[in-house]
Amino acid sequence: MSPRKRRLTARMRLTLSYTLFAVTVGTLCLAVVYVGMKYIPNYPLTSSSPRYRSDAPSRQEILTSLLQACGYALALITAVGMLGGWFVAGRVLRPLQDITRAAHAAADGALEHRIALTGPRDEFTDLSDAFDEMLERLQRSFDAQQRFAANASHELRTPLAITRTMLQVAAADPAGQDWPKLVGRLQDTNQRGIEISEALLQLADLGHAPPETGPVDLADTTGHALAAVREEAAALGVTVTADLRPAPSTGNAVLLRQAALNLLHNALRHNLPADGRVAVTTGPDPDDPALVRLTVANSGAPLAPEAVATFTEPFLRGRGRTAGADPSRRGHGLGLAIVAAVTEAHHGRLRLAPEPSGGLRATLTLPAGNAD
Repeated sequence: MSPRKRRLTARMRLTLSYTLFAVTVGTLCLAVVYVGMKYIPNYPLTSSSPRYRSDAPSRQEILTSLLQACGYALALITAVGMLGGWFVAGRVLRPLQDITRAAHAAADGALEHRIALTGPRDEFTDLSDAFDEMLERLQRSFDAQQRFAANASHELRTPLAITRTMLQVAAADPAGQDWPKLVGRLQDTNQRGIEISEALLQLADLGHAPPETGPVDLADTTGHALAAVREEAAALGVTVTADLRPAPSTGNAVLLRQAALNLLHNALRHNLPADGRVAVTTGPDPDDPALVRLTVANSGAPLAPEAVATFTEPFLRGRGRTAGADPSRRGHGLGLAIVAAVTEAHHGRLRLAPEPSGGLRATLTLPAGNAD
């Protein structure tokens, strides 16, 4: 950006404006007095007291004296206007100086700084509050981006480090290796790295371009997702019940099917170790007929509401960032983050709430549409 040409400061411009206004008003007032004196009757003036017989000043002498007085008055008005305007302009512009300092601090990376301008509500306090809100959102976004970058690096490094270790051990003792088992472990580790990379790419795509949309029914997309997890549910010993009522909306069928699949995977893999339950429902929102919703509720351990609020953050799992030891119950920590991104791309809402008896209830709400 090319440097701006230096001009008068806003304070000086306001000062000159105040001064010009004061001088103009003063000039008009004095002009009225002068014109009034100029057109008084032109006859000799004498003193009304019999003690004084000398003639009073003539009209011309009075006008001359008036002009001199007007000049002194205008000079005084100009000086007072300049001085008063300078201080008034400084007082008026003081909030802008605070905002400017905060903007420079934010440009240097100090996003935690807040203006917190006090006083009655006016244009400056509205601007200050808007700027503080922007800084707060930027700080949250920046902190989340830093955590995401750190977590993504850790998650992507883990399978690579495991693969390197297994290869180093195999290279050190080729004869003592169980090669089928080693190949299986390498394939499993490699598949995990691929899943993480694909999930990261999916998140990036959702954040850059709106998806192609069309008529879709949440009941159909959820039905396809249920068919894909039946075997996994049976292997984990989790009972899945479904009540799929028509829920027509407008969206991308592929993305919404992926969102439903992620919700089901999350409900299965973070369930009780045995005899768990998952309940899936679709249909119109009973609280708002203009909405449709998908609800996935699972049994499980009791969850704290403050912990549930962080579940849509990338790489966070039910037990934190640590993956489970059981491969069948292990996720990459991006499932609910992708669901949240898909929901946002469809102008919907994702609500996560702990179940009173333990477990999680996830409700995906979308605007109702026509699935024909």
